[in-house]
Amino acid sequence: MNQTHNHLRCAERNKNEFSDYCCVGRPMSILEPSAIKTERAALRAKQLSEHFEMTIKVGVIGLGNMGGGMAATLASKGFDVSGFDLSAAALIAAQSKGVKPVTDRTALIQQVDVLILSLPKAEHVEAVCLGADGILAQGNRGLIVVDTTTSTPEASRKVAAALAEKGIGFIDAPVSGGPKGAATGTMSMVIGAEDEDLANVMPVLEGMSGTRVHVGKCGAGNVAKIANNMLAACHLISTAEAVSMAAKAGVDPEKLMLGLNAGSGRSGATQVMFPTWVLNKTYNSGFTMGLMRKDVGLASDLAASLDLDLPLARIVAQLWAASSETLPDGEDFNCIVQRTDAQLFGKGE
Repeated sequence: MNQTHNHLRCAERNKNEFSDYCCVGRPMSILEPSAIKTERAALRAKQLSEHFEMTIKVGVIGLGNMGGGMAATLASKGFDVSGFDLSAAALIAAQSKGVKPVTDRTALIQQVDVLILSLPKAEHVEAVCLGADGILAQGNRGLIVVDTTTSTPEASRKVAAALAEKGIGFIDAPVSGGPKGAATGTMSMVIGAEDEDLANVMPVLEGMSGTRVHVGKCGAGNVAKIANNMLAACHLISTAEAVSMAAKAGVDPEKLMLGLNAGSGRSGATQVMFPTWVLNKTYNSGFTMGLMRKDVGLASDLAASLDLDLPLARIVAQLWAASSETLPDGEDFNCIVQRTDAQLFGKGE
């Protein structure tokens, strides 16, 4: 096992062992009141956790809506976090939240134990990882890369295989929860990784997310995320049609949501998207039409590569593609509902 993996594992093991001891470092007496024991154990665990987190150097490449939130969340929890972005404004914003700004990407790659990527597309991941001045060329043995980009399973496996030759771990861990989830540490991750790599980096993942699901080896995380976003794309359109139908039949949309969420028709669209961004006509989720079109395209490409005929997914993909005529890439992705009923779902004043 390499030095960085040893460092991460030993720190986590010590953290767990010391959580059973009181602040003075001796086994707790069974005669101590339970409340005192609980308080002392919690304090000791907190002390060990803070020390452990501060010893891990974390880097983030891509400090946009998602990456910036992740970096700030980790910094707020005591991790030593540095970040790189091509945007000076993004660096300044990250610095204001406790993230050390780095203007030299190579320097960042060389100085961290865990490197988080938050990039737009698979091609950007490949360029950062495999380019002449990228992670393969500049990263140290023992580095672990956590790619939170919604990418392709093929790209993840290609990058992981190349980095493994140099002793660098790679995990695909695309995220859900939007900018709010990134900023509050409540987002969810679907993870494709080798067990050892995942165990070594888990403290960092726990610090930046609320839910983590290990779905398989490298590439599996992106398969799961593509499937998730395919469903989200379907649910937004189908929910818009259901709400439009009910509204024309005299049922108030907000009351309809209560009914749907108490029944079998509930989904992320009925529980989150419509109540939070659609019915109030704010359309400010932070996730764009362009990004969802990209993800819908990834689902179409994956289905085609598997020689699958998915009629509903195909129709939904056509609807998302056609929406570009009236809804530019920069619009909020929830605006897709306006194609169903522009009057009901039109933007507020």
